[in-house]
Amino acid sequence: MLDAVQNRGPVVLAVTTALLVASSIFVILRLVSRIGIVRRISWDDYFIVLAWLIAFGFSFSICWGTSVGLGRHEVDVEPEWRSSLKKSEYAFSVLYNPALMATKTSILAFYLTLSKTEQVFRWFTLATLVVVNAAGIALTLLNIAQCHPVGAVFKDPLPSSATCTDIVTLYLSSAPVNIITDLAILFLPMPILTRMRLPRKQKIILIITFSFGVFVAIIDVVRIAYLQSASLARLQQVGTSGGTGTVAVEEDDFSWFASLSFMWSAVEVNVGIICACVPSLKPLVSRILPSLLTDKDELSEKSELRFAGTHAKNMDMDVAAAHRIPSIPDSQRKKTNPGSRGDDGDMDMLDFLTTPDTIAIITRAPTATTAATKGSRVASMTFFDFINMKKPKSMVKMSRKESYFPLALVTILFFLWGAAYGFLDVLNSQFQLVVHMSNGQSLGLHSAYFGAYFVGPLTFGRLILKKWGFKATFISGLCIYGCGTLVFWPSAVLASFPAFLVSNFIVGLGLSTLEIAANPFIALCGPPKYAEMRLNFAQGIQAIGSVVSPLLAKKVLFKKLLDAPSLIDVQWTYLGIALFVVLLAVAFYYLPIPEASDDDLEEEAERRHSVNSHDLLGVKVIYATLALGVFSQFCYVGSQEALAEVFQQYVVAVRPDSKLGPFDVQVVGHTAFAIGRFLSAFAGCIFKPRWILAFLFTGMIVTSSLAMNLTGNAGVAILVLLQFFESGVFSIIFAMCLRGLGTRTKTASAFMTAAIAGGAIFPVIMDPVQNSRGIQYSFCVLVAIYAFGATFPAYLNLVAPAKRQVDPVDSRQSANEPSTTSRRASRASSGILRRKKTPAELPTTEHVEGNDLAPWPD
Repeated sequence: MLDAVQNRGPVVLAVTTALLVASSIFVILRLVSRIGIVRRISWDDYFIVLAWLIAFGFSFSICWGTSVGLGRHEVDVEPEWRSSLKKSEYAFSVLYNPALMATKTSILAFYLTLSKTEQVFRWFTLATLVVVNAAGIALTLLNIAQCHPVGAVFKDPLPSSATCTDIVTLYLSSAPVNIITDLAILFLPMPILTRMRLPRKQKIILIITFSFGVFVAIIDVVRIAYLQSASLARLQQVGTSGGTGTVAVEEDDFSWFASLSFMWSAVEVNVGIICACVPSLKPLVSRILPSLLTDKDELSEKSELRFAGTHAKNMDMDVAAAHRIPSIPDSQRKKTNPGSRGDDGDMDMLDFLTTPDTIAIITRAPTATTAATKGSRVASMTFFDFINMKKPKSMVKMSRKESYFPLALVTILFFLWGAAYGFLDVLNSQFQLVVHMSNGQSLGLHSAYFGAYFVGPLTFGRLILKKWGFKATFISGLCIYGCGTLVFWPSAVLASFPAFLVSNFIVGLGLSTLEIAANPFIALCGPPKYAEMRLNFAQGIQAIGSVVSPLLAKKVLFKKLLDAPSLIDVQWTYLGIALFVVLLAVAFYYLPIPEASDDDLEEEAERRHSVNSHDLLGVKVIYATLALGVFSQFCYVGSQEALAEVFQQYVVAVRPDSKLGPFDVQVVGHTAFAIGRFLSAFAGCIFKPRWILAFLFTGMIVTSSLAMNLTGNAGVAILVLLQFFESGVFSIIFAMCLRGLGTRTKTASAFMTAAIAGGAIFPVIMDPVQNSRGIQYSFCVLVAIYAFGATFPAYLNLVAPAKRQVDPVDSRQSANEPSTTSRRASRASSGILRRKKTPAELPTTEHVEGNDLAPWPD
């Protein structure tokens, strides 16, 4: 009878024991390397020993649990085992997070010794360290106090007077933090490691060592996947009770479906300990198996260097003796040897990865022999010798051809956030149906997303863009966006409105950080005459993403998203998006993204100084244009989002018997919107941008007015036409407002991006009007908003200084400025009077034109 019982216990026991033994061996070897060879113990060693002790405790709890029913179905667990099984499960839940916390703390403490001069790297390492420990402590306390009173967790059945937190909720809540910190630990050292000059074999070993972090992240995903059966049982009740019921998931066959999750948790922690120990084994491996770390070519090179060094030393001694020059004392000679190091010296992570075999090669000084060889030049920085890391030309000085490649790279980001917005819109609407959210809660999700646009650009977004430049802002925005998509994992599985609210806000923070850099990048990269055209074209690509993603979400990914259990399928979509975004951030670090320093921007603005310095009522025209542009952008985005919120309801109201469903009509409207952006870009070849802007605002006012009265097919058609007129407004306003601002261009971009927060306000204003007077009457709100926003194109077309400021010029040279030839002649004539500098006065470091940005992250 026992043979017929399904039991995962033996597999769980074998795998957990094997991984515990493996991690124990690596910890012992690490201590041998540190104590026996390096003769120094540091904080990361203490933390890894602590992590092993905790891992031993929770691994033992798993092994013990397999003997009392862990791995069996609840019906097959003997009654006398239940109390012991609950103790085993409780011990595991309490010890799991401290084990992970200690392991990751050891790795991050190790990172802090990687380089004491890489300040940005150290800040991010410390930030990750804070997140790891804060989350670990919070989750540990929640697991300890999962029941009230605490002793009730061991009772079976649970007393009626006791209350317990859903244990699956606690496990799933830790998933985003674990994945985010795993990815941070994986990618944080890459910028430093890829700059190291190491032999080929050691490069391979480094890649393999740090690639184990990917495996740890994958294990965490697998662990969470085995908890989905518990989530399904819980979500089924949520779907029937409207999200108000509670359920004890522990009673739903927990011992069966949690067993493999426990096993993969043990694998995750023990593999993490192994990964933390591998870099520390380098001195031990170098002592026992030096050939494992050294190439044959390197050995021959070192032999030649030793021979050449000895020969040069003997020659120097002979010459010194001949000229009666006192020889250098041995003590000083030992200090100047780059490969020497006292036994008690400070050995950090860089030493572990380079000593005792390679540091002499990396840091050796030129000798008499090497000086006599053929001349050498300093190579540009490369990533493992195949990606050129040389800084590109300033974007404001690029020609049209030179700007094609960086523009194509950044346009990918436009498609990304267009697709993200489409996914969010569909998911939020489906989530509203599943958990029976009110219309106010739906508006809350919308406002959380657009409210982040007010917070991100005006706080850290502007700071990053000003201090570190466009590439750093892209990477930061992508990372924040990836974190937000990962938060969708527990919020979708747990059907939690507050979690959805937080995830929408974080995604908004990430995308607003991207927009504060991406929009000005497109406008500034290349000849300024085509700024509006470039930005409209890139925004057209973004619009394609907003068309494709809702179709993909509605028709494929979320096709069967009709009840709470089906929300679980959504998590894999967002996990894939998060991983793609993180990889894209890594790619952007190594890709040659041009920058524009404040000096470059100021030089560009000075070319039209007389136009940009004109005053309007005591205010410079460039500031008046910026202020009115921010207001107009605020009105435009607010009305655009208010229309998006009521679009499908309007279609149902004016054409209830339409063959096309409301969603299909909205897809047609989005398509018209995308086409309109491309047409606006091409129209810029013929018409001035301010004319196009005035035409679009006029069209929006007229069509929204008509939408108040038309019904049937005419009403639907006018609504699609309204979206067409909305298409090119954003790009034209954004690009024109940046003209002539010089050093304030990046700050202006922050204000323009913050104006997108209008999308959080106007839908809320329109909703009560719709409820009280009907959906068609509520379009009077749109008419009023468009009329307010139209003050900007009116200003541009009626005020002469504003016309001159925003109209594109044929070249970067202003008519009232000296020609390029005359400026060069002036510089050449003045150069005749300058004294030629001696070699001693010349700078010793490479000069990068316009490089006033702080290094990122080096």
